[in-house]
Amino acid sequence: MTAAGASRESDRTAVERAIDRAAHRLLADASDRGVRAGLIELLVFGAKQAWACIFGASLLGVIVAARLWYPDDAALARNDALTIAAVLIQVVMVATRLESGRELWVVVLFHLTGTGMELFKTDVGSWTYDGDGVLRIAGVPLFSGFMYAAVGSYMVRVYRLFDLGFTRYPRRSVTVVVAAAIYANFFTHHYVIDLRWALLAAVVVVWWPTVMHFRVWRRRPRMPLLIAFGLVALFIWLAENIATWAGARFYPDQLDGWQLVSPSKLVSWFLLMIISVVLVTLVYPPRPPAEQRQYTHPSARCLPFRRMRDRA
Repeated sequence: MTAAGASRESDRTAVERAIDRAAHRLLADASDRGVRAGLIELLVFGAKQAWACIFGASLLGVIVAARLWYPDDAALARNDALTIAAVLIQVVMVATRLESGRELWVVVLFHLTGTGMELFKTDVGSWTYDGDGVLRIAGVPLFSGFMYAAVGSYMVRVYRLFDLGFTRYPRRSVTVVVAAAIYANFFTHHYVIDLRWALLAAVVVVWWPTVMHFRVWRRRPRMPLLIAFGLVALFIWLAENIATWAGARFYPDQLDGWQLVSPSKLVSWFLLMIISVVLVTLVYPPRPPAEQRQYTHPSARCLPFRRMRDRA
């Protein structure tokens, strides 16, 4: 096994390694050409995406279940029940090794970042929560931070499961500055000019050259990273529509009855995606594509050394 392969293997949880071995046995004789091969790649892609979403999907499932079946006269307030359920999901994922220790740090980081934004946004009236429950800070129930943590969990799991690599990824110092400006604008635009469109332009300029490489099963497709950002932002917006329908929180235009979350929120989620990506890169630094990682040792940058290895 190459050094890159060993690194990818060590990044996986014990459960993921077992699933991966079982998948290899199941698909070992599968053709690598034709329609059947394409369908297998599509099914593996869907399975990996579902696995990456396990925390967020579990939390969203609990929110929907509470909306449909949680009794209004229960002794435990619904928001408190959601907070306890979110904590239990997290405990189960760590205890059963569905989540690694590094992922847990990302979840905590996203929880703190999201809760800080929630406290401010609810105070200025951007959105509201039901007033029931005691597990809250000011008007923000504690389960709200887990909704941001779910985004972080998805991001870091996708990074591992698809063995992401990047070409022409921008300097992390530049991306940190852009992400900090985006986060600040979520607060400052209530008092001064809203810079979201300028920040959106900055994101396009900074990440425009970047291409994302990912492994599905046998194939390693690639796509411009900005397109991946947009697709994830769309997915989060769809999940937010489900969450607001289930009463997780309410925008001002939803207080008299649920309606579709404004498509303009896609820009906000796209920018929040950038914060998410940068936070994940602080834990998992961006790597080159897998085929370029075999020469990661400093001496491997020397062309004669590479030729010696090739001859060997």
